Amino acid sequence: MTVVAALRAAVAAAAFAVIGAAAQAPDPEPSPADWNAIRAVVEDQRAAIVAGDARRAFAYATPGIRARFGDARTFLAMVRGAYAPLAEARSAQPLEGVIVEGRVVQPLQLVMEDGAVMIAIYTMQRQPGGHWRISGCVIAESALRST
Repeated sequence: MTVVAALRAAVAAAAFAVIGAAAQAPDPEPSPADWNAIRAVVEDQRAAIVAGDARRAFAYATPGIRARFGDARTFLAMVRGAYAPLAEARSAQPLEGVIVEGRVVQPLQLVMEDGAVMIAIYTMQRQPGGHWRISGCVIAESALRST
C-alpha cells in the first residue's frame, strides 16, 4: 500500500469519528471549484485561529456549531483548548478531500514544531447559497514525521 493510499484509508477511518451519527443529508459530489472553496475555508479558519481572530474563525462554522457555542470568543477558547495543534503547528497543508458515507471530508496535515505530523479531519457542509462551512473536526495522530 502506498503512503497516499494508507493516508487516504486513515482519513476515511478517522472521518467516521467526525461523522458519527450526524443527521444531515449527504451533499452532492463536490466539483473541482467546490474542493478549492472547501480547502480555502479550512485554511482561512486556521489562519484566523492562529491570528486569534475569533469572529472570523467562528464565521466558518456551520450555523449548528455557532448555535452550540453561542459566541465567537467561547468558540475560539474551545478551539484553542481542544484543538491546540491547529494553532501550534509550524505548517499546515490541505490533503486530498474525500467523500465518506456521503459526507464531504477535508483533511489538513499539520506539522508540529517537533516534526510530529497530525491530521485535522474536517467534515464540511454546503450551506444555502452554495458556500461551504465546517461542521466538525477531529485531530488524529500520524506515524509520519517531518524532517
